[in-house]
Amino acid sequence: MSKPHEGLTHIDQAGEAHMVDVGDKAETSRSATAEGFVRMKPETLALILEGNAKKGDVIGTARLAGIMAAKKTSDLIPLCHPLMLTKVSVDITEDASLPGLRVSATAKLTGKTGVEMEALTAVSVCCLTIYDMAKAADKAMEIGGIRLIEKTGGKSGHYQADA
Repeated sequence: MSKPHEGLTHIDQAGEAHMVDVGDKAETSRSATAEGFVRMKPETLALILEGNAKKGDVIGTARLAGIMAAKKTSDLIPLCHPLMLTKVSVDITEDASLPGLRVSATAKLTGKTGVEMEALTAVSVCCLTIYDMAKAADKAMEIGGIRLIEKTGGKSGHYQADA
């Protein structure tokens, strides 16, 4: 019978959490892309797109918040390594079928550990910022679908999520 922590790199033999030692790992080019969405009333989406939200530029502010969050991931997630990111991009697009906004974020670096958590953190904080800036108009907004879409580099190689 397997133990609950088998296969988890952040759990030692005693079942205690620890930061993985990446000191002996080779540096490789790594990237990760994550996505999520904020579903809202059509009139809230229109308000944001027209730039009429009371708190200001929702999309621009949320994009900056996502980029900043990626850079602070190790301060937010206890066992993440501080990373020297070489690029973080956040894209926010209208999706009338939700209705709402779709968010994607890509993080890149050359290093010893992956950037999946940085991309996921960027998307999460971007979505939270959209909610914060538009909640006066629509408290029923829904954040969802946050997931890793793709990652490259490292020992585990390429990952592509199912569509």
